[in-house]
Amino acid sequence: MKPLPRLSFSGAVDGDGHVLEPPDLWLQYLESAYRHRAPTIRADDAGLEFLEIDGAVSKIVRGGMPAGLGAMDRVAGHVFEREVVTGLKYVDEAPLGAMDPGERIERLDLENIERAFLYPTLTLFWIAECEDEDLTQACLRAYNRWIVDFCADSGDRLLPVAQISLGDPEAAEREVRRVAEAGVAGLFVPPFQWTRKPLGDPAHDRVFAAAQECGLPLGIHPSLEPKWTAPGRFGDYTSGQYGFFLNVTSADAVRHAFTSLFQYGVFEKFPSLRIVLLESGAGWVGYWLDRMDTVYASPQGYRIRALLPEKPSFYFRRQCWISGDPDETSLAGIIPRVGADRFFWASDFPESARQGFLGANVLRAFGR
Repeated sequence: MKPLPRLSFSGAVDGDGHVLEPPDLWLQYLESAYRHRAPTIRADDAGLEFLEIDGAVSKIVRGGMPAGLGAMDRVAGHVFEREVVTGLKYVDEAPLGAMDPGERIERLDLENIERAFLYPTLTLFWIAECEDEDLTQACLRAYNRWIVDFCADSGDRLLPVAQISLGDPEAAEREVRRVAEAGVAGLFVPPFQWTRKPLGDPAHDRVFAAAQECGLPLGIHPSLEPKWTAPGRFGDYTSGQYGFFLNVTSADAVRHAFTSLFQYGVFEKFPSLRIVLLESGAGWVGYWLDRMDTVYASPQGYRIRALLPEKPSFYFRRQCWISGDPDETSLAGIIPRVGADRFFWASDFPESARQGFLGANVLRAFGR
């Protein structure tokens, strides 16, 4: 196996690590009433793997796509051969540490990473097609139980982040309180909800209140989304042939969800709620805060001024953190204006703030 890249600085924390959920996760962890509807990975007659959701073939994750997820490390030359072969490439070619906690600790040591906050993969996919909220809630409870177990014996090096669905705010609040008791490090939601309510909508206040009370940060993490989330200005511009456009603009969903928190005055209602913006880059946040502050001060901002006595940038510096990508070149000028302690994880950030970027800032965001 080609050696994994190793960080030259100690104390690094991966603020947005991922796992590949084992295909039998939901068969093992779902409540019995839902087990026959469990998401899983199967192969079709041609040997191409697909995601099965509630007994149906996924319309998005099919045609061998799961096998591609398993082969991510192999593309970079990091080939890890498994002793037990299942016949599913998604499993057999999975990277070191993707499905096994002992392997994940081994990988952290090889890469010189101290800790990792862990997020799902398949769970970010099937939610884009599951319109049954009861099933969604059950599957998320199962995933959240599994990720807590995955991290349990790691000595606080693997930190579980629970996924929450706001499609049923009452159920979401219960899950927030349950996972807080179970010991998760934080929570996250995708930018869209099947109810089509924006993240900041008052219907979700009970979830924000529970997160604040439990001391858990709430992340906004991109996911696959239903076609109806696309703007529509270009017609049906959602197929794979537009992959470049869709991937470049995918962070818009996070920005929209984030902005709705200001629209509804969430930061003033919940002054101790911590928000974490994930996997959408960080270079945009300087412009975005400038834009929000400008609109806030304009005649069009009079409604928001009634809800928020301070400018949006004030609340960002008080309650928000954002993850950056290693290849972003615009951050050097943005970080001093926004605040170096608001950013985390990237290898080419300014040296003066390297310790915070590598670990201290994300630990602060999660109250560790």
